[in-house]
Amino acid sequence: MNADNIEEILKTIGAEDVPADVHKIAQETFNNFSRSIAESSQPKQPILLEQIMKSRITKLAAAAVIMIACVIGLSLWRTTGSGIALADVLARIEKVKAFREQWSSKRTGEDPNKRYNFEEERGTWLISQEYGWKNKIEVLDPNGGESTFSECYIFPAKKTFIAIKPKQKQYWRFALDDSFAESWQKNNPDLRTSLKQILECKYESMGRATIDGIEVEGFHTTDPNFFLSNFGGRKNKQIDVKIWVDVKTRLPVRYDDTLTWFDQMGEKISQHFEMHDFQWDVAVAAADFEPVIPDGYTHLVIKYPAHSTEETAIQGLKLFVELLGKYPENIYDESAFLRLVEKSETPAAMRLKEEIKGLTDDEIIGSNKLVDFWMPIRGLGRFCNMFEENEKPFKYYGKTVTPKDADKVLMRWKVSDNEYRVIFGDLHAETVTPEKLAELEAALPK
Repeated sequence: MNADNIEEILKTIGAEDVPADVHKIAQETFNNFSRSIAESSQPKQPILLEQIMKSRITKLAAAAVIMIACVIGLSLWRTTGSGIALADVLARIEKVKAFREQWSSKRTGEDPNKRYNFEEERGTWLISQEYGWKNKIEVLDPNGGESTFSECYIFPAKKTFIAIKPKQKQYWRFALDDSFAESWQKNNPDLRTSLKQILECKYESMGRATIDGIEVEGFHTTDPNFFLSNFGGRKNKQIDVKIWVDVKTRLPVRYDDTLTWFDQMGEKISQHFEMHDFQWDVAVAAADFEPVIPDGYTHLVIKYPAHSTEETAIQGLKLFVELLGKYPENIYDESAFLRLVEKSETPAAMRLKEEIKGLTDDEIIGSNKLVDFWMPIRGLGRFCNMFEENEKPFKYYGKTVTPKDADKVLMRWKVSDNEYRVIFGDLHAETVTPEKLAELEAALPK
């Protein structure tokens, strides 16, 4: 289509002499719409609507704009050979009240001595818009031994997560903070969330194929802007996401993604996740989402502060100093923290060791008596996790910075393009410019 085509369309809808301003509006709309198609395999509808709403447009120009968009859309549909729009697939899924799916996950790393290497899991999700989420999980033994099983329930509206572990004869109740519900909308492993992410990225059709006797069309993205919900935010990541849609029902048949990234120690980690065997519009009831706790199971509780803020983080760092006399390298691993407490001789550590004598790690971490003790440490971990989840620049230097380093950067995060917030070794906080931060970090111990 060119300027002559636009002129022809304008005359066709009822104007012999096309006003210059109407012609300009139609031409600009065509150019914007065409550019959006060139930049993405799927045009974004708001571009056309915004162009119309922002212009003082006549009925003639409005009709022309709509006709031009239709001609472009028809041309695009014919040239790609694809009759499936992922936006339509998402709309269909969002009408489904409940569905079931099988899933599997495998993580591998370069260091065989690390716990998370060669982990393999599989299970079944039952997801209801009304009642919540239910997940049955099997963790396979990498050495060929017996699998372990658990059952999890997630209730986003109640900010509650429950895990039942038969092998340990335990059930855990996680009372999550206020940011959990908002974070869950972005980070949950729901196919709807993944589809929304794909639609915001550059993707392409892989054409038609047959899976389990079903004719499907595949879609693929490697766009680094894809926020892989199953893994949260990762730096230096590589993404490979594929989804196959039933040509007849316009509902997904299979989904898989692979994420490769480097951890804080520079080790390369890969994880592959699949969803398949979908059952759509399954019948569910409230009873399907009521955890059944066998008699004799130990009840363990994990609680987080209502709000995880800078002050929460500072309180957690203060507690680390009281217990260890220093900052830990890892502020997330509670079991590793307990190992450090065992070796510490500070007065606070000696009191804690007396209080937890005879308890297992799980009993310490989930003890009702220690809920208040863990709160600042979990608040610190949650505060730092939020930056990773939202892929915002964040650094922690607890490996080299001590409580005596009043002028050294212990922790920092980006506030805006021109500001960083810094917590120093003595736990006072300041806002600094990017230039000042670069100067401070250059002075850190190597």
